[in-house]
Amino acid sequence: MEQNYKKIIIALAAVAVVLLGVLIYVYVDRNSIINDLTIEKDDLTAQMIELQNDYANLSTANDTLNAELMLEREKVAQLLERVKKTEASNKAKLLKYERELGTLRSIMRGYIKQIDSLNTLNNELRVAAAEAKKEAKESKSQYESLKTTTEELGKQVELGAIIKGRGMTVVGINANGKETDRSSRIVKLKACLNLVENSIAPKGPKMVYLRVKGPDGILMTQNPMQMFTVAGEEMIYSASREVDYQGSEVEVCIYFEYGEQFVKGVYNVEAYTTEAKLGSADLLLK
Repeated sequence: MEQNYKKIIIALAAVAVVLLGVLIYVYVDRNSIINDLTIEKDDLTAQMIELQNDYANLSTANDTLNAELMLEREKVAQLLERVKKTEASNKAKLLKYERELGTLRSIMRGYIKQIDSLNTLNNELRVAAAEAKKEAKESKSQYESLKTTTEELGKQVELGAIIKGRGMTVVGINANGKETDRSSRIVKLKACLNLVENSIAPKGPKMVYLRVKGPDGILMTQNPMQMFTVAGEEMIYSASREVDYQGSEVEVCIYFEYGEQFVKGVYNVEAYTTEAKLGSADLLLK
């Protein structure tokens, strides 16, 4: 009987040893599984943080895209928070979060493509704008050059249209209408010159003005209010005459009567139109 008890005790002990072995195996295996799940959770958390950083680095000048990116960043932050709060042993939830991570990563790739397309378009627009600016600058330069050339040509035409004079002479005239250089006999001066041919000059009446300076260099005139303007400058004239100029060469003679005795010395006589000086000549009176 006692021997049977011993056998039972030995059998129970063997069973206990086996059960203990099984328990130890289950415990070790469970810890191994938990360790593996913890590693998976840590890896998922690291991927979430990486995705969060990737979203943070995305930027664009497009307001609509920026608003959408803000929403996606918030989704990533919320998902990361849920992953951190979830036990490593809750494999179902972690698998769900992993799928959500994949979705968010796919969405991010779509935004990257959009931003790249916008950047490419912006670069193309900047290049086009730079080229347009360059062309506008070149066009402006060409316009300014053409304008300058046109103005120069206009000035040349304007200068070319000015009537010129040649062959100016001055003589003294006595009371009989004869030429003389005796100051005591002279009653007036006669100045003659030719208006040269100019086909582009304006046709029609043209005033020719005479300025006579005595030996003392003072302008001689019977009326100091006799004024004309040449090249923007006002001048007093001694005598004047209107000429019908039709583009062909024409001789013009103007008489100047002073009303006082002419004195001995050199007289300087100049002829003008309102555009320019026609010529000058000196007369020595004895």
